[in-house]
Amino acid sequence: MLMIFFISLALSFLLILINSFISKKMISDREKTSPFECGFDPKSTARIPFSLRFYLIAVIFLIFDVEITLIMPMPIMIFQNNLMSIMFLTLFFISILIVGLLHEWKEGALQWDL
Repeated sequence: MLMIFFISLALSFLLILINSFISKKMISDREKTSPFECGFDPKSTARIPFSLRFYLIAVIFLIFDVEITLIMPMPIMIFQNNLMSIMFLTLFFISILIVGLLHEWKEGALQWDL
């Protein structure tokens, strides 16, 4: 058992050593190994202007996406539980969504022409 352990340890060490010799990077490949973040140069200033509208729309999309996943199983629940309680729950949930959408509309979060 000890012999198998030492053989596997030596084989692992040998493969790591061979890999380090084979994969040596040339100095000309320095550009390939530099970090690349969404088209921005990471060595320049990190304080570039970012549109807050994109962030707000992404958050609104995320909220409504989660709400859709909560609405999807409701038709299946109609067959398993009391119809009136499920309908009340569904209408209550959708009314909260509509009130939230009207509030976002009133606040101007959905306007792109500013």
